[in-house]
This record gives sequence, structure tokens and C-alpha cells, in this order.
Amino acid sequence: MNRREMLGLVIAAPMIASSVVSAQSLKDMAGALKDPLISMLTSKLGLTDQQASGGMGSMLTLAKEKMPAGDYGKLTGLLPQASKYLDSAKQQGAVTGPLKNASGLNGALSKLGMNADTVKLFVPTVADYVGKIGGEPAKNMLLAALK
Repeated sequence: MNRREMLGLVIAAPMIASSVVSAQSLKDMAGALKDPLISMLTSKLGLTDQQASGGMGSMLTLAKEKMPAGDYGKLTGLLPQASKYLDSAKQQGAVTGPLKNASGLNGALSKLGMNADTVKLFVPTVADYVGKIGGEPAKNMLLAALK
């Protein structure tokens, strides 16, 4: 092997190694790029993409019912896919009318096939996410609306 071939191997080795990292980590990265909130919900709560998206739409439906328009606008400003989530909840039949309260939200989440334990974890998990991207006031505003 001559110097050029050896230099080529030395240069290419890190690229080859990184491409072999793992299909799962690439899939995880692609999912996070796709929609970090949905990816987080699927990995933390074991939901499907459809359940996570429909659950978010259900939660946003109740938030919209209970929050002043300005506050709701701030919340949806933190969640760029908000309209997609709302559409998903309707398309999946989770939201067919006003939810009115936390009990209505829990019913909508159950319609998506979430078990009782997952339903209990859904709101705090999303609220923590909102708190990380929008600060504690945004988290508290969301939690207050979902009571």
C-alpha cells in the first residue's frame, strides 16, 4: 500500500465508522428532526406517532377552550405543529366537540388508545416540554388551563 492509499484510509476511517454507528441512532435523529415533541412522547410514553399527535391536538383543544386568545397564541407559538396536532385529534375521532375540562381531555386521550397510566403521564410530560422551550411561566399557564 502506498502513501496515498494509506492517507485515504486514514481520512475515510472516521466517516466509515460514523456511518456504521447504528441504524437506530439514525432513525432517532431523523425522528427528532421530524418533530421533537412527537419523538419525545413516543420514546418516553411508548406512544405511536398518531397517538402522540392526536393527544397533543386534544390537549390544545382544551387549552384553546380555556385560555385567553393571547395566551393560547403564545403557547402555539412554541409548538410550530399546533394546527397539525389539532387536525390529527379531529381526524382520529378523539375530539368531536368541546372537551370542557380535564375529564373531557382524559376521555379524548383514551379514544386514542392510551391506557390510564399513560393518560396520567401525558399532561405533565407535555407541560415539562413546554417549560423547557418556553420557560416556567409557559408551563404554568398550560397547566392552569388544563385543570
